[in-house]
Amino acid sequence: MRFFISAIPFFDGDMAVHAYRMMTQDGDKLLGAAEDFRMLGGELLAPALELVKNIGIEPFAGQHDFFLGISKYQLLIGMPLNLKIPPKNLVCVINRDTLKDNAASAKLAILKREGYRLAIDGLPRAISLDTAAKVFDFVLISCAADSFEDDLREIRPYIFQIKLVITDVPDMESFKRHSGARGVLLSGHFYSQPITKGASEISPLKINALHLMGQINDESFDLGAAADTIERDPALSISLLRFINKMNPDRSRKIDSIRNAVAILGQREVRKWATVAISIGIGEDRPSEITRLSLVRAKFAENLAQAFVMTHKTGSLFIAGLFSLLDVILQMPLRRAIDEVAADSEIRDALLNREGRIYEVLSLIYAYERADWHNASIIMVRNGVDIAELTQAFLDSLYWFRQLLDAIDDEAEDEIETDTETETETDSV
Repeated sequence: MRFFISAIPFFDGDMAVHAYRMMTQDGDKLLGAAEDFRMLGGELLAPALELVKNIGIEPFAGQHDFFLGISKYQLLIGMPLNLKIPPKNLVCVINRDTLKDNAASAKLAILKREGYRLAIDGLPRAISLDTAAKVFDFVLISCAADSFEDDLREIRPYIFQIKLVITDVPDMESFKRHSGARGVLLSGHFYSQPITKGASEISPLKINALHLMGQINDESFDLGAAADTIERDPALSISLLRFINKMNPDRSRKIDSIRNAVAILGQREVRKWATVAISIGIGEDRPSEITRLSLVRAKFAENLAQAFVMTHKTGSLFIAGLFSLLDVILQMPLRRAIDEVAADSEIRDALLNREGRIYEVLSLIYAYERADWHNASIIMVRNGVDIAELTQAFLDSLYWFRQLLDAIDDEAEDEIETDTETETETDSV
């Protein structure tokens, strides 16, 4: 895969994720290696569409809607219909200039008839808004465009007929200003901006959980030290005992202490359990996308260790990615948050001073997730990172996160079953 790919979240006014948008870029074209015929070939072959055909929408968007760009040429040859990509949860994003081509525009009616939903990127000029509202389900307008305020006024009378998506929202102030409109979705990096003011104190249990995450991502962490950390947190202790009982349903081995439970599980299973348990609790009072982004960043950074010749630093890379949103998770300035979790000097330099090799990895991840392909390519060239290796590292981090969600769902089901059993026993008494 010699192309960049990212998934940008769309939020509603309550900061809940409703959709993701795939952003792609031909890596060879960006790096100046693509000829004109290859660029046209990329349009027709559609590697991003082929990827979605092969692995589906779920790794990128879960059960949410997935906005996927379809070019004029791809429409003309019958995509995405000819690739047999199911219409469920898929929203085809059409550039407004595509509407100038009558043959391409005619293809939209076919997609609608087959159950695909359509979005137009930018207010249409080739057709009226009255007509657009009958064809398109969504309209995307950019907060960064010079015409944004005019576009907003123009589309406002139609928001009961066509859903509005505002992209490139720069900050929380802008988010709050525009999120009150009926059914509007918003995207941008407002949700992960640094915190400059915040609480002076945070829950000791949350700090404890972060300490445990740091411990388990050491290559050969000490099980005894991990047990001490778990014992200080009742929620973690209960979760661990539930997990080990699930692993040991016949109760063949007696569990008389947290230290005993940790010893029975061993490093690999403790790491697996702790990642799930901490993920459930650490960001529970923040938007779910913050938890997702911090974990995907963590695994993405770890996956890039080999590309950056830093395989001896996989644990530090994971923690640096995880802690990159620590100020947002803990709602306090990053320096204070880093002090609370006692991060080591290398991670501190990366997150606070933007220095060192770990920061070089993080800076590539930041550019990649913003679809800032220009800066991403500069960092890649500087470090000799291959496009295919980078994209695969990102996809693997998405797969890992989906597996983590499955484990979290299992944990939640266990809690529901336990609560139900308890209620039944109480009713019996």
